[in-house]
Amino acid sequence: MKKRYFISFSILGFIANLDLGISAYAKEQVSEVQKTAEMKEILVEKVTITESKIEQPPQEQTHKTDVVEKSEIENLNLPNRNLSELIKYLPGNFVNPLSRNDANWGSYGGLGPKYNSWLLDGLPIDSFVDPMSLDFLYLDRVEVHRGPASVLYPNYMTMDFAGNESPLAGITNLITKEKIIVPLTKISLGYGTWETINGRVYHEGAAGPLNFFLGANYEQSDYTNYGTKPSWLNMLDDPEYRKFKGYFKTTYFFTPDIKASLFVHHTQHRGDTGRPNREYDHQYDIVNLNFSAPFLNKNLILNLKGGYRYYHRSWEEDYYPQSLALREKDGVKQNLFPLDVSFNFKHWGKSILTAGIDTQFSTYETYAKKEGIRSKGNDVKARNWGIYVQEKVIIDKWVLRAGLRYNYTKHKYKLIGGVIPEVGSKSWDKVLWSVGARYNISEKLGFFANFGSSFLVPSAKSVGGTIKASDKGIPGKHGQLPNPNLKPEKGLSYDLGLDWWIINNLNFSLRGFYHVVDDTIVENVVSLDPSQTQSVNAGKSYAKGIEGELKHYLSDKIMWFTNLTLTDTKVKNSLDKNQDKSEIPFVPKTILNIGLTAKLPYQITVSAYLQYVGKYYDSTDKTNRRDFGDYTTVNLNLQKQLFKTERYNSNLIFEINNLFDKEYEMPWQFKDPGFNAMLRWELNL
Repeated sequence: MKKRYFISFSILGFIANLDLGISAYAKEQVSEVQKTAEMKEILVEKVTITESKIEQPPQEQTHKTDVVEKSEIENLNLPNRNLSELIKYLPGNFVNPLSRNDANWGSYGGLGPKYNSWLLDGLPIDSFVDPMSLDFLYLDRVEVHRGPASVLYPNYMTMDFAGNESPLAGITNLITKEKIIVPLTKISLGYGTWETINGRVYHEGAAGPLNFFLGANYEQSDYTNYGTKPSWLNMLDDPEYRKFKGYFKTTYFFTPDIKASLFVHHTQHRGDTGRPNREYDHQYDIVNLNFSAPFLNKNLILNLKGGYRYYHRSWEEDYYPQSLALREKDGVKQNLFPLDVSFNFKHWGKSILTAGIDTQFSTYETYAKKEGIRSKGNDVKARNWGIYVQEKVIIDKWVLRAGLRYNYTKHKYKLIGGVIPEVGSKSWDKVLWSVGARYNISEKLGFFANFGSSFLVPSAKSVGGTIKASDKGIPGKHGQLPNPNLKPEKGLSYDLGLDWWIINNLNFSLRGFYHVVDDTIVENVVSLDPSQTQSVNAGKSYAKGIEGELKHYLSDKIMWFTNLTLTDTKVKNSLDKNQDKSEIPFVPKTILNIGLTAKLPYQITVSAYLQYVGKYYDSTDKTNRRDFGDYTTVNLNLQKQLFKTERYNSNLIFEINNLFDKEYEMPWQFKDPGFNAMLRWELNL
């Protein structure tokens, strides 16, 4: 009851402030022509780094790249505490985290969740795990590189969740802060639905050439039942969780152009899933080391990036429904070491030659601990390395790009499903390519096209599973069934589009895409009670679609956007009629987004977001699959500046999610829990 009072009074307080603000705003008739022109000048000069690993303006890139700026990040709600929600309202993305404790099982560009590579400052991270772990406070921006696979970035050799990840449909790059101009200390306290308590402490500053930030985030919640009825989750009580994040980054500028940085992030996530012996304990660690320096009068740039990723998830299993007693404790451990060395050579004016080598080494282990005895299920080592080169030539109004990559991957299987396999290792190699072109008719209008290939080997988890084949359909045996006969998949991707500033502050973009993946590896739900999945080769998959977007920077106080993505997918499998002509899982046919941000008088900012999601499926198996979607949600972010002095300011932030309480179902018998809110107080020093 007290939660309802809290939410009601919070809404009433903001409505009162908004009513005053809107009334005053209606009386203001100030010309915004000059401010809009200045704002457009800033927009045109925005630079991105993902396409060529160095900063370039959008007019010199063949791919369509979306940039979510720091100011936009501050106005977006993260109801599931997942950074994937920062790109939820961009064209072509379907963001679908199953809960605050689970990963994003969405889709990108008409393909499943593993076909968009995620990067942190240009170095690969796990698109499932790391968005749940990382924090948004230290982000400078997010770049979403839409389109065919870039040869400059490798597949990520993760073995958990859906396995290895490929940049076939695009790349999402989280870019952290480097240069700190003004020192800032931020303290934030929040309270929300389900007894959620959140606290943040963050500081950024500089001491001469040394720039740094550091901080911590703690949240705990008496969460809610996020399973359908019936559901294999079978929660008997509200699940609880506690999540701690600690991080720091230092960047040292030897000169304005030579810099080195170290980033470290640690997350500890503990809780239970609503039963006495269903606790979990997850640890995620990330280390990034970056060095960049120019040579030859700044025409040659060296970029050296290396890092470490550690993932350890452990959870308990019981004998439910026969008994609530502890059966065993299961877990998965991964260590990954990525390294990338690249050179950018500027020549022929604005043209750029990029070349480099990257490698990854990873270990993957699953285990079960029962009655004090620990047994391994999978024990695998993997290595991946690639050599790449890309030339981008800019001639007058033309931007022409072509690149090649040689990729080699090897797996060593010590144990698969607890058994020493007959085949101890497998290796694959492939030459990949990517080409693109852009023609700038004018500064305001450009057309682009891109083509590229990809190659994705099956992960050890897909091959060996997390449970035995004999466990299929057995109560209490939740996880992934093995499939040792999986084949690697090969992909081709094409896109064509335009980017048009209709007037100085109104942008329209249109992009069509077409993907073909042979021997597609998809995750099929084979049993709901218990929850079991299996990776299968589903034949040849086709995904085609169109993305249209309109952005209007009406003034420096009002910005609105709308975008529509229409997708048609098909799986062709002549060997299995039950899968032939089915749809690719997790890809909605329609996604519509509408957003508005308005800065009102009395230091009030309102951001509203509406999303409509059409129908999608959880499997290519037409007999056992379920359909989801066809729902609309509305999120609101309301901010009021309480006071401001020369030394500090204080803000009140009210986040409202799923305003109309739509408890829609999701795959694996999960559901969105409906309306929820959080009120946060923030102090900036």
